[in-house]
Amino acid sequence: MHIALIEPEIPGNTGSIGRVCVGTATPLHLVGKLGFAIDEAAVRRAGLDYWHKVQLRQHGDLDALIAALPNQRLWFFSAHGKTRYDQVQYRPDDVLVFGRESRGLPKDVLDRYAAQGVFVPTNGEIRSLNLANCVTAVLYEALRQQDFAGL
Repeated sequence: MHIALIEPEIPGNTGSIGRVCVGTATPLHLVGKLGFAIDEAAVRRAGLDYWHKVQLRQHGDLDALIAALPNQRLWFFSAHGKTRYDQVQYRPDDVLVFGRESRGLPKDVLDRYAAQGVFVPTNGEIRSLNLANCVTAVLYEALRQQDFAGL
């Protein structure tokens, strides 16, 4: 598995996601312009003393991410996705792509990859889940389908 965050804005979320990635041996890809510096104390604080262990990769844009992982399937998570997250048959090398906290994935990305759009259901009282919570739920479902291989 790979986790990719498109233009994340909140260092605490990215730090928490980084910690989950360390605990699951999952590479973390940060794509595009970040809303914070990676060396900010907030990222390190949320990732605790594990931040240095994150398999971190940065990409200038989505096309650069795709070029770096040319043979992997990408799944794009959005409240506007068409497939519920637990209905996807994940493979060990899939890339789980999430958008920024304030706006999610850009519309052009959602349109371009509509067939790979996935959502996590809520009761409608909120727009979406917290990014770190959503990544964790989806990643663990994908890993569950792989019988938690390596964990």
